[in-house]
Amino acid sequence: MRVMVLVKADKQSEAGVLPNREILTAMGKFNEELVNAGVMLAGEGLRPSAKGVRVRFSGAKRTVLDGPFAETKELLAGFWIWQVKSMDEAIDWLKRSPFQETEVEIRPIFETEDFGAELTPELRAQEERVRARADDLTRAEKR
Repeated sequence: MRVMVLVKADKQSEAGVLPNREILTAMGKFNEELVNAGVMLAGEGLRPSAKGVRVRFSGAKRTVLDGPFAETKELLAGFWIWQVKSMDEAIDWLKRSPFQETEVEIRPIFETEDFGAELTPELRAQEERVRARADDLTRAEKR
């Protein structure tokens, strides 16, 4: 199963305060353990909400809202995507992380088979094409 691990923002991350060398070292070591175990598929830190926007949808209307956003507890500072055998395994890994004071959420990612008959063979083929193209773009970007 794949899960998304969502690291909540706090006043420091929203102020744009970057982690110090000690935190970067500890997180780098943890990320290396995740990669070596075949768990980490992706992971990134996010810039403060002041650098972002939200797009609100209401019927055909789209409204763009500029950051920063007020409710820090609703914001994210970073994420991982992990491949694990179970939610328990994801929790075990997260407990090993070097975090000291934060809240982190783990959410399962929908897999193709979760959509059942609604995902027709045509839609499944389209999904596979889109994923393959996205993978190609990711590989090209890394070169």
